[in-house]
Amino acid sequence: MPELPEVETVRRGLAPVLVGKRVASLETRRPDLRFPFPEKFAERVKGQSIIGLERRAKYLVASLSSGEDLVMHLGMTGRFTIVHDGVADTPGQYAHGTGPDPTHDHVVFNLSDGTRVIYNDPRRFGFMVMMAHAERSQHPLFRDLGAEPLGEELTADYLASKAKSRKVNLKAFLMDQHVVAGLGNIYVSEALFQAGLSPNRAAKSLVDRRGVPTERAVKLVPAIRDVLGRAIEAGGSTLRDYRHADGKRGAFQERFGVYDRAGSLCQTPGCGGEIRRLVHSGRATFYCPRCQR
Repeated sequence: MPELPEVETVRRGLAPVLVGKRVASLETRRPDLRFPFPEKFAERVKGQSIIGLERRAKYLVASLSSGEDLVMHLGMTGRFTIVHDGVADTPGQYAHGTGPDPTHDHVVFNLSDGTRVIYNDPRRFGFMVMMAHAERSQHPLFRDLGAEPLGEELTADYLASKAKSRKVNLKAFLMDQHVVAGLGNIYVSEALFQAGLSPNRAAKSLVDRRGVPTERAVKLVPAIRDVLGRAIEAGGSTLRDYRHADGKRGAFQERFGVYDRAGSLCQTPGCGGEIRRLVHSGRATFYCPRCQR
């Protein structure tokens, strides 16, 4: 499933095409994705201008001139393709032809400038919902989300406040969307490796008895930010289904320190440890037992 860097890369690709444009019409080629489409979906979007495109956690949020927000989740195989006059535009315009199997083109945004933005999702685990912009923060999808990892809210003090008395391990703690929103399996493993922290270590080790962040919490925050920043710069990670809005593959998988490298030697100079694979709550975890304590 795409994680924060992949969704942010898609957002950056779509924003120049969508923001400031009017939706001339919306086509839905089936009644649902993971969930049924919103009531009167096409009618509510038709004629509206897209005044902003944000990312919150792993969600894309298009703000409409009507005062409603269209919230989109890519699921496991969702992707957007931008088509203008059937040909690719210059780099940065993110214009490409349709995907390899147009039978999975489920939603089409026809913009007033002739551009078509097509949502393709073979497994249909993605979804689209609508809500009033003023009520978004209290909507069930958003109201319990934790700190945005690239925002100012994520600090060592914040992690300490969430970790106090928590008995779960650090891997499970950071995967909890109520703690940090948008982190997933890949980037939690990579951030813990960069911070030198074992995924098996108890989350409460981030805070001392006085409620003060420990050195581990202080190290973890910049590690999370750095890993996510480098992943976004690389265009995310391509494992199977993910593609940019312009159809290109992400490249961060070529820079993994531990993820999917079980049995390989640790790349940390002078370490010599072997990357191991564990399973936490049904999800694979990769780490170096020498570097991460």
